[in-house]
Amino acid sequence: MTTDEHMTESMENYLETILELEKEFKVARAKQISDKLNVQRGSVTGALKALSDKGLINYAPYSFITLTTKGNRIAREITERHRILKDFLLNVLQVDEDAAEKTACRMEHVVDPVTMERLMCFIDYIHNCPRAGDQWIESFINYCNCEKDDDACNACVETLLAEKKKDS
Repeated sequence: MTTDEHMTESMENYLETILELEKEFKVARAKQISDKLNVQRGSVTGALKALSDKGLINYAPYSFITLTTKGNRIAREITERHRILKDFLLNVLQVDEDAAEKTACRMEHVVDPVTMERLMCFIDYIHNCPRAGDQWIESFINYCNCEKDDDACNACVETLLAEKKKDS
């Protein structure tokens, strides 16, 4: 996943918002974008002009706004990064939903493609490899919720080793 190297976080947020509005209404309007991003209409106009100049949106003042093919591709990449990051924060790290949403929104703009690929590979590993799986996630959750008592950790490790030895 790569985006145009001259995209700012703000521009990416506009593309993501336009994509959401297109899914819901087929087109976006400047007022909807302003409301959704909680920014002034004048700021929206400037951003739309910049995105149009980059060939990422179809825009003319007082008209509907749509993504170009290139803009749609970039917006989908941003949205996918957001979804993956939020899912990881929420379902693996067990961060609460609001924090996961806000953190994913910030992270989606700075994570490099190699790191994103590795994260996706790690998530795939967790969900598909028999050495990881739901039991591994549950164990991590329990670890996060315990008081990190060395004796309790040692007892847990001894129990797991005994089970593994019994299964061999």
